[in-house]
Amino acid sequence: MTGEEIPASTIPVVEIVEVAPRDGLQNEKKVLPTEIKAELVRRSLDAGLRRIEVTAFARPDRVPQMADAEALLSEVTSDPRLTSIGLVLNRKGLDRAVAAGCDEITAVVVASDGLALRNQGADTKAQIEAWHTIAADAREAGIKASVIIAAAFGCPFDGEVSTERVLEVAKGVLDAGPDELAIADTIGVGVPAQVRAIVGGIRQLDADIQLRAHFHNTRNTGYANALAAVESGVTVLDASTGGIGGCPFAPGATGNIGTEDLLYLLDRSGVRTSTAIDASQVAATGTWISDQLGLPQAPAMLGRAGWFPAP
Repeated sequence: MTGEEIPASTIPVVEIVEVAPRDGLQNEKKVLPTEIKAELVRRSLDAGLRRIEVTAFARPDRVPQMADAEALLSEVTSDPRLTSIGLVLNRKGLDRAVAAGCDEITAVVVASDGLALRNQGADTKAQIEAWHTIAADAREAGIKASVIIAAAFGCPFDGEVSTERVLEVAKGVLDAGPDELAIADTIGVGVPAQVRAIVGGIRQLDADIQLRAHFHNTRNTGYANALAAVESGVTVLDASTGGIGGCPFAPGATGNIGTEDLLYLLDRSGVRTSTAIDASQVAATGTWISDQLGLPQAPAMLGRAGWFPAP
């Protein structure tokens, strides 16, 4: 840490959700075998990460990278360290997630109709209605249900997405009583001012909801947005080991913020993580998974630059 000592009671605590096995791999061109994905999950657990978005329950013909969802979960769910999250888009996805033994599900509601229709074949209003059914059925099945508002900072088809629009969607999804509400900068266009406005608006709608944020670093604003989110009261951040996962709407651009780089930022900013995570071990895993994907190097920087000051 740097600077003066901060009283432990005032230090923010943030939970990291590791999303490399899902959002990281889903947007990479190379489809990895199930055993490599399982090894990625195990290495993440060994590094101290505990809550991991393992897979998505999507159509195999649309998302071939996630075609082995059930097989992958069967390889890792017996590990008592793991809290497994499955991404679902509809009721069928929920049924698959429950049958596969997921501890939690995250449902998707897209803030813009343009991306909503192209991604899921239903507009935002219909997705909110579907989420209400998913939330109720997940509760009945005894698993936690989060909802993520995608394209909350901008849409590749509709352009700007206003804060008012995001808050309108947030009100609709909050009515179903999610265990957690997430906001996602799906295409990496957001800036800290938007983060503060959206988080502040959601807090006015529900002061107690657990907030999670998912940022992409497509335009080098992802880490600034993550810190702004923490400073605004967000307590859960998504990140991807190695920074893997491109942006499907911006060819050649980087995708998710890297877990190891985020850990460095949080540590040097006086923010604790909810579990002890070995950033060097995460960085080594980032180098390994990037090699498995055939990337020239991991998009994340810590594996190359190293920690400061050096251990």
